[in-house]
Amino acid sequence: MTSRTAVRRVVSLVPSLTEAVAATAPGLLVGATDWCSHPADLDVTRVGGTKNPDTDRIAALAPDLVIANEEENREPDLAALRAAGLRVMVTEVRTLEQAFSELERVLVDGCGLDRPRWLDRAEAVWRDTAGTPVRLRAAVPIWRRPWMVLGRDTFAGDVLSRLGVDNAYAQHAERYPRVPVEELCAAGPDLVVLPDEPYRFTSDDGPEAFPAALPVALVSGRHLTWYGPSLAEAPAVLSAALRAARR
Repeated sequence: MTSRTAVRRVVSLVPSLTEAVAATAPGLLVGATDWCSHPADLDVTRVGGTKNPDTDRIAALAPDLVIANEEENREPDLAALRAAGLRVMVTEVRTLEQAFSELERVLVDGCGLDRPRWLDRAEAVWRDTAGTPVRLRAAVPIWRRPWMVLGRDTFAGDVLSRLGVDNAYAQHAERYPRVPVEELCAAGPDLVVLPDEPYRFTSDDGPEAFPAALPVALVSGRHLTWYGPSLAEAPAVLSAALRAARR
């Protein structure tokens, strides 16, 4: 029996991958994390958070496949699932190219599905942005209290670079360094980019910490950090937010 006929039950521990499977073959999903918010009408067993999934509940669902990510999920939890006899597929996504290749690996090789048309559309949309010169230098906070920013080697940083925004901390030794807001301002960025996740920055929570003369772009965290069907919309959605901040 091939994987195309064997995989009937999938548990996803990554919001991006949950959305990807749901957009391709929603009937496969039997479990997802509490943070898997798309699609909004997803009706599956909730198995806890990405960092603290209920491994016993997952095992009880008897999935043919558990899909995870090396950054979002903890190795001890994944080891517990393997010890329970479950097949676990772990992704690594730090660039746009990796996002596309890992999505195909999960959906085609892991779930045994045909390559979805939405993935072709997403790749085509991003090909149209190729060659965009980096014109702006931005600080990209992802947390407050303490302030943390995008550092080196991140998917969101790669996404922004393709839209003409260079991460001011792309060469930092850490991937998500703690940087006081005073230091962020002193670094002289052209722009501050504030996504609404993982920290929920809003017009009332975030922009007031920066000088009035420094443009602040409030952007959709789903379009900046998720790798799934939202990738097809991401260039237009993010570019509009960045343009609005510079007006």
